[in-house]
Amino acid sequence: DAVFGPTHYANEIIWKRTSSHNRAKRWGPIHDCILFYSKTSDMIWNRIVQEYDENYVKQFYRFQDTKGRYCIDNLTGPGIRTGDSGQPWRGIDPTSRHWEPPPDRALPEWFVYPKGYSKMSVRSRLDILDEQHLIQWPAKQGGMPRFKRYLMRGSGAPIQDIITDIPPIQTQAAERLGYPTQKPEALLERIITASSNEGDLILDPFCGCGTTIAAAQKLDRRWIDIDITHLAITLMKNRLADAFGDQVSYNVIGEPVSAPDAKALAESDPYQFQWWALGLVGARPVEQKKGADRGIDGRIIFQADVVGKFEQVILSVKAGHTGRDHVHSLRGVVDRENAAIGVIISMQEPTRPMEEEAVTAGFFESKTWGKKYPKIQLLTVADILSGKKIDMPPIKQVGATFKKAEKYKGEKAEQLELPGRKEKS
Repeated sequence: DAVFGPTHYANEIIWKRTSSHNRAKRWGPIHDCILFYSKTSDMIWNRIVQEYDENYVKQFYRFQDTKGRYCIDNLTGPGIRTGDSGQPWRGIDPTSRHWEPPPDRALPEWFVYPKGYSKMSVRSRLDILDEQHLIQWPAKQGGMPRFKRYLMRGSGAPIQDIITDIPPIQTQAAERLGYPTQKPEALLERIITASSNEGDLILDPFCGCGTTIAAAQKLDRRWIDIDITHLAITLMKNRLADAFGDQVSYNVIGEPVSAPDAKALAESDPYQFQWWALGLVGARPVEQKKGADRGIDGRIIFQADVVGKFEQVILSVKAGHTGRDHVHSLRGVVDRENAAIGVIISMQEPTRPMEEEAVTAGFFESKTWGKKYPKIQLLTVADILSGKKIDMPPIKQVGATFKKAEKYKGEKAEQLELPGRKEKS
């Protein structure tokens, strides 16, 4: 209300996100609430329909012919009119009603519109419907002709304020990226489709793992997403890369782009610096919350020499002073975790004792790639920003570091609306 004004409140929408919850002494919380506001009364509203469920189709679309399933609907409307629609047609008087052909959106996909159809008289339009076998005549004399309303592809009931046909993301779903509050893309696609058109700008100021931008990108919308954590930004970058590859380009505003920027971030918020630095090398943070990390800030997973098995790179990020003890400690963690490689990312240049300690750790050998890699590696932020990378086997063949988003096939996402319906209200 404070942002948009109470007069621009339109709906509370309920999304049923799970089937049941067992909660002692209260009703099980199984839904989320979505508040629908508009900036002005002249808002974009695209008509969206939800597919009929199977039981509804069987109950109401009871008839079937070579063109598909259909139900029988009225060809008259309430009230008497004195014009063309109130006159007899084919010898049948609408009596206390008037003739009312169905709206265009109720006509099947195969209906052929004659030239000038929309400007024809009501009874002429009925003639056209009859010619195209869309009128069912009564078996007994004196009955009223009825419209054969076919079940069309994409037809259904207009969206309601209770959403029950979009399930939550299941545990094993390819879409799940491991973010605790991740929403289904289908839910965001429905919201974006209803309230915007292609080329419009979508804003999500609390974007988390980027479901909004993934949906907006599929639907050919422009987008701006905002989050305060570099962990979320890293998740979004990986999601966009996995799903769209080079089909999408964007700018990140607010990230450090130089060593002085990184130093300022390290001094103001060491945890954000840590997540940002891990994102530079494509590593997954081990701890999303502040707390004990057992000497491990992040991990990168890559394919081992044995098919089906994986190796790991362990990363330690240092925002402040670094010394030989840090390298020695990392060696112990690498041994404890049976890891292939350990990496320290620091703001400061490594000292000579740190380099000596790293060299004595030896090498990790990959028979698959026929190469040896330093067991302990020291990288500065300046190194990484200038293009230097961790010396390790390629990781493109596995997606175990970050859960990979599904690859977008390139087809435009379904608009979830009846053809030609982009209405304003």
